[in-house]
Amino acid sequence: MARSAAQPGQARRMRALLAPYALALPAVALVGVFLYGTVNGIMQGFGIMPFLGMNEPTLDYFAMVFSRPDFTSSMAFSMRISIVSSAIALAGGIVLSWALTRAKWGRFPQLVGLQIPIMTMHALVALALVFIFSGSGLASRALYFLGLAASPTDLGSIVGAPSGWGIVAVYAWKEIPYIAFCTVTIMAHVSDSLGEAAATCGASGFRSFLHVTLPLCLPAALRAFLVVFVFSLGSYEVPFLLGPTTPKAMPVLAYMEFTNPDIVNRCYAMALNGVTALVCAVAALVYFALILRERKQEGMRG
Repeated sequence: MARSAAQPGQARRMRALLAPYALALPAVALVGVFLYGTVNGIMQGFGIMPFLGMNEPTLDYFAMVFSRPDFTSSMAFSMRISIVSSAIALAGGIVLSWALTRAKWGRFPQLVGLQIPIMTMHALVALALVFIFSGSGLASRALYFLGLAASPTDLGSIVGAPSGWGIVAVYAWKEIPYIAFCTVTIMAHVSDSLGEAAATCGASGFRSFLHVTLPLCLPAALRAFLVVFVFSLGSYEVPFLLGPTTPKAMPVLAYMEFTNPDIVNRCYAMALNGVTALVCAVAALVYFALILRERKQEGMRG
């Protein structure tokens, strides 16, 4: 009897011991798939494809990337779009964060200003802008109906615009709330404490924001700026839907080479991705440098 009673207890203890490992298995599987894809991509970028008998690493594909005539224009286009959209997101995020702080974080401002834009997929925002700002979209038809345009197609199309302003608009819609989300808590705390002290000393609201609130929120905003920059540089779907025929964004260029019927072109595609990943790695180093600097300053103040 005692032995049979002990067995269920041992089984429960064994289940309790194994439960965390069982719950972690899906995450481990996803990490494994990610690592496999990353390592495989790096190997292909150096020309290693064992299933085709290509086992010797080479830099030929990277040399082909840098010698490609349209590489410079594609890289410049991707960098310009990423920097401009990230800068707009940084400025807009700080303004939105200030507005939400002034609104005392009511549920409706929080829902409209942060949650809905963050939850909306980039592709859905891009498609919505296509319906509104394409050559014969809703905005163009509205201008024609109001007599402000000679024809329903007078408004320039967002699709394929060489300036890439449609891509920037999509990223701004998505990333302004993200930067606001990263800074609004800090800004609210500063506004309630140090901001009141600055106001007591005679500082105006704008002066208090510019010299007290903004410098304290800037480290978090800059880190969010780097995250947004890396994401927009490596994003594929928005430049594919809204980007111009030439120059193409780097992720679109890599995808086109990856889907080439010649399977060896995958090495070329992975070399293109490698160049983009290198720029992202530099941004990641800057990100961690900012964190280390902030911790060092906190340690000195402590």
